[in-house]
Amino acid sequence: MSVWGKFIVSAAGFALGGPIGALIGVVAGHAIDKIKTKQKLPEENALKQIGFTVGVIVLSAKMAKADGKVTKEEIRAFQNKISVPENEIKNVARLWDQAKKTTDGFEVYAQQICQLLGKNSSVLEELLNLLIIIAKADGKITKSEILYLKQVSIIFGFSIEKFDRIYSSNLGKISDPYQILGVTRNTPIVEIKNKWKLLASNHHPDKLIAQGLPIDFIEKSTKRLQEINNAWDIIKSQQ
Repeated sequence: MSVWGKFIVSAAGFALGGPIGALIGVVAGHAIDKIKTKQKLPEENALKQIGFTVGVIVLSAKMAKADGKVTKEEIRAFQNKISVPENEIKNVARLWDQAKKTTDGFEVYAQQICQLLGKNSSVLEELLNLLIIIAKADGKITKSEILYLKQVSIIFGFSIEKFDRIYSSNLGKISDPYQILGVTRNTPIVEIKNKWKLLASNHHPDKLIAQGLPIDFIEKSTKRLQEINNAWDIIKSQQ
């Protein structure tokens, strides 16, 4: 059974009354048992996967609402990035529709998913990537959307420099391999190699799953790993 299962039905009904922590409390029985049994995951990891999925839906919907209106392009961007099973579309749509009514309360959801996954988690970076993709889907990113993204980034524990890197990368503005790895041209090659290994390890699919990224999201969430490896290949070839 995938992370979607039947928990969205319970989550959607309870989402109106509280944050992600309460949502997980409601679905922590049936859904978690199935997820951890099927994927052979510890209960803590199953909880993280459910928390991430609910967070994706709620924060994405509120991201789309950040500039005052939700466009078809933004909805399509969410649908293209998140492969929701056909039998769960209506349930996900209910939670999305409720969340998109206002951006109010997004901080609480961001804080709780951060607590669940851990600050600076690579999984949180994948979530921020998704929010930026939705923000730019209608052809422009407004000031209110940038503010939303920055506030979420701060809650996630990212530095201004890291946010700028993630944001610029999604806009196709970063091509410098050194910047991609967060080093300079003067950094010793040994340190650059170690930084590459660390980043590649943190963004490896197995590591992301262990940190709470559901298998359903892995296939469409490996752009960063490819970017990291390509950067190292370029730097290595220049030595």
